[in-house]
Amino acid sequence: MDWLNAAVQGILLGGLYSLFAVGLSLVFGTMRLTNLAHGDLTILPAYVALMIVNALNFNPFYSIPITMVIMFIVGYLLQRGLLNFVVGKGDVAGVIVTFGISMVLQNALLLGFTANSQGLDAGRVENLSIKINDRLAVGWLPLIIFLMALVVITVLQVYMGRTKMGRAFRAVSDDQEAARLMGINTKHIWAVAMGVSLLIVTIGGVMMGIRTTFDPLLGSQRLIFAFEAVIIGGMGSSWGTLLGGIVLGLGQTLGAQAFGSAWSILVGHMIFVIILAVRPQGFLAKTVTT
Repeated sequence: MDWLNAAVQGILLGGLYSLFAVGLSLVFGTMRLTNLAHGDLTILPAYVALMIVNALNFNPFYSIPITMVIMFIVGYLLQRGLLNFVVGKGDVAGVIVTFGISMVLQNALLLGFTANSQGLDAGRVENLSIKINDRLAVGWLPLIIFLMALVVITVLQVYMGRTKMGRAFRAVSDDQEAARLMGINTKHIWAVAMGVSLLIVTIGGVMMGIRTTFDPLLGSQRLIFAFEAVIIGGMGSSWGTLLGGIVLGLGQTLGAQAFGSAWSILVGHMIFVIILAVRPQGFLAKTVTT
């Protein structure tokens, strides 16, 4: 039963990882930009939500829509004002610029909030659980996060497949030059894609802030988890990203169950390396972002 409990917790944890990873996959698929600042951009929404909660004194769940709007604007302006200049200029330029953004964000958060861990208090829901039996219980908060991941990915699939903007994302992803010839403003599309990416990341960032503590130095760890989930699931597949997150979450929780909590992260990384060696394209890789 302990193994079953660990597996359930791993699946639920995978939903949280997928919320971080889907935005990263969307940006890479749309503009082929490797965003090394993505991890720090998952921390930023938690701090924005913290400021909103402290200022307005309400439940962190209510801060999510406000933070989503703020982060969409941040993403749009960041892409339109800076990152658009490095898209299409080669991988190195994008890596260098986003690494610089990562350093700026990290140090700005350290300056503004110190290195002390912070948390978002959502009240009783953090401790409520569905009791299956004496040795197995499913927490409401992890379950809510997993259901949010399912909803977000479903909405993203519909958005990409059935809206004009979503089809523009796909066109730009397939062939940027052809998209320009058809009258698509690629710079605007890239900026919207970054905005949507940070809008999705906001949900994961705030929910992680509710589930556990956070500090300005966690960005690199979040970035690694997001990359691993995307690569395990397969580039260009939103559902693959969810699968990748679940595999990573299972690896960590089952590894902790088998070898102890100190092995949790390492076992997850080891599983990633094995999958990368055996199936480098991932489980559900697609040729276009969907």
